[in-house]
Amino acid sequence: MSTSTVTPSRAGRVTLGSVFRAESIRFFALRSTQILIVVAVLAQMALAALGIWSVGAFMSNIPAEAGMPNFTDPEVTAEVFGSGITFSQLILGAMAVLLASGEFTTGSAVSTFLASPQRLRVLSAKALLIAVLTGVISVAGTFLAYLVCLPIAGHYELGLELSSAAFQRVLWYGALTTMMVALIGLALGFLLRSSAGGITVLLGLFFVLSILVQVLIMAVDWVKNIVQYLPDQVVSALISPTTSMSSLETWQLMCAVAGWAVIPLVFAAWALRVRDI
Repeated sequence: MSTSTVTPSRAGRVTLGSVFRAESIRFFALRSTQILIVVAVLAQMALAALGIWSVGAFMSNIPAEAGMPNFTDPEVTAEVFGSGITFSQLILGAMAVLLASGEFTTGSAVSTFLASPQRLRVLSAKALLIAVLTGVISVAGTFLAYLVCLPIAGHYELGLELSSAAFQRVLWYGALTTMMVALIGLALGFLLRSSAGGITVLLGLFFVLSILVQVLIMAVDWVKNIVQYLPDQVVSALISPTTSMSSLETWQLMCAVAGWAVIPLVFAAWALRVRDI
């Protein structure tokens, strides 16, 4: 009698790669995802074009005066061009909230974690997906916005140059901070498990928190040191350093970006492990 050794098949193993593929398929199958991506890109293009046109029209009607920014300088023009990124970031951040919270509001989280019992692997796959996707969308949106704004800038003789250091800063730091905003949104989706709540808190971080801190500065002087570490201030300092009031160096701003991206995800991972589905 002969015996044979049967090697278990690895086809059914649940890995980070398989979870990432499954999340990608499900993510792109949602019509809401497709709509939000298109809206984010269109918003970035429209606001960038509006900014360039507004500045060009203003400069053509108002004579140059001492102390006014030189908008023909590529540095200044690139920062005006980058004004459309912030609104696009919030749309993509809301999309990230939906990626996490949607599973709990629809009840599909049960099947997700039955298929992949290691919850942190699901969180890692979603974080990787949303980081890569939003980074690519930001870069693509910036290039498309450039194509739209180039003839407008040329008409008003504004210095919008693709190869300039200012434009490259808007391009790459814009993508980096977009990934940061999206990861914050993803973490909020896991923490709050509510789409409306997560989006509200995300908007509060970028609009309400800065106002509250500015009010606190009047009563507590040391609070002014915190303002420049807020997410909206970090985004502004990296993309528009000449108009930003931040005194932080680039490496300090990069540490702030890393902190805002990682720390909320750490809390989300802890909540995912200790809370019931």
